[in-house]
Amino acid sequence: MAVSAGGRQRGVALLTVLLLVATMSVLVVAMLDDVRFALRRTANAEALAQAQWYALGAEALAAAQVERLVRRDPVATTLDGDWNGRAFVFPVEHGAIRARLRDATACFNLNSVVQGAGDLLSRRPEGVRQYIALLCALEFPDAQAQALADALADWVDSDQQREGLGHEDAGYARGRGGYRTGDTLLAEPSELRAIRGYTPEVYARLRPHVCALPTTAPSPVNVNTLQAADAPVLAMLAGGELDVARAQRVIAARPAGGWRSVAAFWDAPGLRGAVPADAALSQVRLTTRYFRLRAEVDHGPAQAQLSALIEYDPDLPDARPRIRVRRWSHEE
Repeated sequence: MAVSAGGRQRGVALLTVLLLVATMSVLVVAMLDDVRFALRRTANAEALAQAQWYALGAEALAAAQVERLVRRDPVATTLDGDWNGRAFVFPVEHGAIRARLRDATACFNLNSVVQGAGDLLSRRPEGVRQYIALLCALEFPDAQAQALADALADWVDSDQQREGLGHEDAGYARGRGGYRTGDTLLAEPSELRAIRGYTPEVYARLRPHVCALPTTAPSPVNVNTLQAADAPVLAMLAGGELDVARAQRVIAARPAGGWRSVAAFWDAPGLRGAVPADAALSQVRLTTRYFRLRAEVDHGPAQAQLSALIEYDPDLPDARPRIRVRRWSHEE
């Protein structure tokens, strides 16, 4: 049966309309998907921003807690109140905030193996000796302790003069993937893993007892907040004249209200006969200068992590808690 020309034209027109409708339907679906994904991205961005604001709120609460600790007893910061490392949970809309505040001075400041500032960092012999004392307290062999200390000092100092068993740029540039030494202060202890000799096993044993403060000064260790696990740090302060077991007994025998003077601390029965270096005498403190905050926030689909180093320096005329370091992640 023959089809008229008009019928063919109507068929072509119908087919064209169907194709246009199909094309428009595909475009509309694609546009709706884009709109839906854009709305989801916007909601996620808003949730993340709110989670970060909650984390900053936890930081403000931590600073207020530091100020309360100082005002409660200006002479000694102790463990009273179970604040050191305790997890505080705050419910918020569509989630919760978990925060931990801890003393950040029960450690060896890795940056204290050098002295100076900026691009003029040189090896500090006293800091290297104290670091070796800590390594020996952690039962590293003498030769390995010396090598690790020399490697750290060469990594941080500004010159290219190899010292002892250390390594400068030439020692790291060999082979594929070579790199150079840092020649600046460490921002966090995890940078140790880039230094020769700091294997995963060495780092895991060392990590609980070291920190990277934003200064070359030795860590101002508050002996009133030391716990049994911090005994190697106390042995370090005694210049190796105190073994870890004896240091643990000294910590366990601490007076209930903490030591009220540095002289009383050094006169403790377990410390009699220990003759620390002059640097360690000024390093021992009864109050905490640095605090570490770790905050985790869950808010709807978003999570935020914050770590902050809070400093309280009572020698400043406008003494108040100051945020020295803030990271939107946790130290490893």
